[in-house]
Amino acid sequence: MLAPTHIASESVVLALNSGSSSLKFGLYRVGPTKADLLLTGGAEAIGGEGSQFCTQDLRNYGRLVETSPILTQREAIARIGKFLDDSGAPAPVAIGHRVVHGGPKLRQHCLIDGQVMQQLDAASAFAPLHTPVALSVIRFARKHFPALPQIACFDTTFHIDLPIIARVLPIPRELQAEGIQRYGFHGLSCESILHQLGDDPPARLIIAHLGSGASVTAIRDGKSIDTSMGMTPSGGLVMGTRSGEIDPGVLIYLMREKRLDAAKLEDVIDHRSGLLGISGVSSDMRRLHEAASSNVDARLAIDMFCYSVRKQIAAMMAALGGADLIVFTGGIGENDREVRGTICGGLDWAGVFIEDKRDPLSTPRCQVQVLPSQEDEQIARHTCALALRGM
Repeated sequence: MLAPTHIASESVVLALNSGSSSLKFGLYRVGPTKADLLLTGGAEAIGGEGSQFCTQDLRNYGRLVETSPILTQREAIARIGKFLDDSGAPAPVAIGHRVVHGGPKLRQHCLIDGQVMQQLDAASAFAPLHTPVALSVIRFARKHFPALPQIACFDTTFHIDLPIIARVLPIPRELQAEGIQRYGFHGLSCESILHQLGDDPPARLIIAHLGSGASVTAIRDGKSIDTSMGMTPSGGLVMGTRSGEIDPGVLIYLMREKRLDAAKLEDVIDHRSGLLGISGVSSDMRRLHEAASSNVDARLAIDMFCYSVRKQIAAMMAALGGADLIVFTGGIGENDREVRGTICGGLDWAGVFIEDKRDPLSTPRCQVQVLPSQEDEQIARHTCALALRGM
């Protein structure tokens, strides 16, 4: 087993980013001004057919892909631990975990102890699609790396100071008191974009994080002032398998007329809707593009996604009083030029133009940029800072 090194001005930390059937990792050397990625990789399709364990050593550009069964998150953690041992890389001094939702009581990144684990368990109801998996990864990691401090990094922390007008939901006050409010998500991704933009980001910034989960966030002077997701990561935009914003009456109808209980409603809203539900083909935008020329429902799914994002960007412009920069990030946002063009093509009234389509004599009022989401690097930074503080 790896022995932890002493925490110094430069520290090596392991970032773990869990999904429902995946576990990504990055080993970083974190200093006062930068974080260097040493090793990266992850397990895909955990518990399913075609499981893969992929790794890349950035020190010598070595790459490994193993296709073999990975039945559980516990097994994925063991694979990561063995790879780190065999790599000859410096041992981590701490481990950071991405946690989507800490509920109303856990709003700041923190050292994980028994009390925090209990609070995370209690908060599972706020993000049932994400938190139980993250908890299992944390439990396995604490057993596999018992000597290392482990840090929870929350996607909701970035939005902690949302203005009351954006934070409060229009529901009875006694329910508000139970923590039912807008929390906002993709906070680590938003932080990473601000980090890349440097010390002087635009005053009015909109970040469109577009992937299987998707959100749009309005940022004024570096602070989140509104965001499309609400109490859970199921709200807002049309997503891969999630419905996003939907008339509450639809849920009441499904309960009353179709006799759906909470579990079945959750399955419909989180697993069978969105791009998958509209198209009947796939939740993967790449497959939808392939099918769109001959399948009208696949085409409709793409168009509805772009329409949903465009409307939300326009709403965030209203919240900000305009926009100086729109940043696209996430798997779709970074890689799908057609989707970006379709979204921005309907925003020319607001001075938004994709660079390759803009009249060279015109001056856009709102720039458009594509930047990578670097959630794991943000996890590494927070983990290093909290580990140093705790020593």
